[in-house]
Amino acid sequence: MTLDTVLSHIDADLPKATDRLLTLLRIPSISTDPAYKADCDTAADWLVRDLQSLGVEASKRETPGHPMVVGHADGPGPHVMFYGHYDVQPVDPLELWNNPPFEPALEDTPKGRVIRGRGSSDDKGQLMTFVEACRAWKAVHGALPVRVSLFFEGEEESGSPSLIPFLKENTAELSADIALICDTSLFGENTPAIMTTLRGMLQEEVTITGPSKDLHSGLYGGAAMNPIRVLSRVLAALHDDQGHITIPGFYDGVPVLDPEVARQWDALNFDHTAFLGAVGLAEPAGETDRTVLEQLWSRPTCEVNGIWGGYTGDGFKTVLPSEAHAKISFRLVGQQDPFAIRESFRNMVQDMLPADCTVTFDGHGASPASQMSTDHPAFEKARKALSDEWPNPAAYIGCGGSIPIAGYFKDYLDMDAMLIGFAKDDDQIHSPNEKYDLESFHKGIRSWARILAELAT
Repeated sequence: MTLDTVLSHIDADLPKATDRLLTLLRIPSISTDPAYKADCDTAADWLVRDLQSLGVEASKRETPGHPMVVGHADGPGPHVMFYGHYDVQPVDPLELWNNPPFEPALEDTPKGRVIRGRGSSDDKGQLMTFVEACRAWKAVHGALPVRVSLFFEGEEESGSPSLIPFLKENTAELSADIALICDTSLFGENTPAIMTTLRGMLQEEVTITGPSKDLHSGLYGGAAMNPIRVLSRVLAALHDDQGHITIPGFYDGVPVLDPEVARQWDALNFDHTAFLGAVGLAEPAGETDRTVLEQLWSRPTCEVNGIWGGYTGDGFKTVLPSEAHAKISFRLVGQQDPFAIRESFRNMVQDMLPADCTVTFDGHGASPASQMSTDHPAFEKARKALSDEWPNPAAYIGCGGSIPIAGYFKDYLDMDAMLIGFAKDDDQIHSPNEKYDLESFHKGIRSWARILAELAT
């Protein structure tokens, strides 16, 4: 089977491929809102029909929530499983959209042509890059170069409540040699990337209580303990002057960055001045002995995401509040144990409380980091294929965010995952006026066609 004819077919078929994506984007498959349950069903049905039109054995699988779509296509060589999600984020605030979010269209911009509409980048456009690559292989050669399974979820944007039970119930069917996930981005405009690290997450809400009720600061100020004062001291103590996190045992399990990976990151020539300058900042605020890319991709964090207490309305009210609150999140790396860190953090806060104060904690999630081993031969094959398609060589990079599905595949299916995506930082995912560059869609299809060819070797 020759690759060139497949790539030529992709180029010629791009208008039809774009029309198919626009059709899928018109379905308002918002998973978190029960009012759109029927639309999620419609999106799943559309995908089943589209896969069946390629000769893929596809079906809709019911769950307690929104359905899964599973498909299989025979082929020689290794077995790959592609994952994507067809559900999308809500569109609020609607008034900030320039056009209706579910009336997608091509739009010319100063940077090139884009596909504008909710889900265009996250994740329908990315999902369809792989489907269209399979379509091209089937159209030209009548078969795929490798055995392929496809797994599309309808609840990714609402916490994936049905995912783990579904993985457990269908382990044999969903297991493959490797998983492919297209829900990530390029590094810069013309540098493709394979994400090999994903940070875990720990979220804690803290409430410190002092007096039994709010107090007049003229009557009690100075004599009564102020919970905001206590909370401020706790939060300030979480970092030292060099940006290191001071929770006992916090760095247990944080790995040393692989020298080869560090070399690749240095070769990216990341401009942290421009990165910070784009949001009105100038100086890196993380660990002073680490580069900004290390801070973003391979180091853990502790951030205060919200803090409140007392009177916060207009004007002034001289009150000593009864309570003070904060929301704190930790991004985790390597083998850090979120539950051990939770216990150590809570003990640290308890130890800092004065006698007249108490604290309560509300945990909002705890998941470990994911580390993909590039020792699997598929990684270098995919990196070569991406480098052949894009102007710049592909790089192994980290991800500051958290994509739990990669860890779930490892935990429940014992399967490594490659995260390859073609989104851009300005795609405005989860925001009004979401878009996906037509070039990302086109070259994404070509990239997957190349990757399938390389995996077959």
